[in-house]
Amino acid sequence: MYFPVSSTLIEFLVLAIIEQQDSYGYEISQTIKLVASIKESTLYPILKKMEQAGFVTTYKQEHQGRQRKYYSVTALGREQLVYLKEEWAKHTDTLSDIIEGRLRL
Repeated sequence: MYFPVSSTLIEFLVLAIIEQQDSYGYEISQTIKLVASIKESTLYPILKKMEQAGFVTTYKQEHQGRQRKYYSVTALGREQLVYLKEEWAKHTDTLSDIIEGRLRL
């Protein structure tokens, strides 16, 4: 994708993904890669920051003999997701207004 993706947008996408179902890092990264060119080395520090902020919690679960670290959204993370959805709606509305010529200063 041509447009750059900020860490805030990645955070938003992570929360939206794991709100639906707990997930592990690789699976989250593959979903985000559908819309953005990111590396796992970009994602994991953001996940750690989100865990420290209390937006996500983690647990380990065995899969095919290996332990996977799963991420789950917390109540605080759900509040953050609502906030980010509101901000995203404002942002995209403003972008659309500029692109469509409905907004000029």
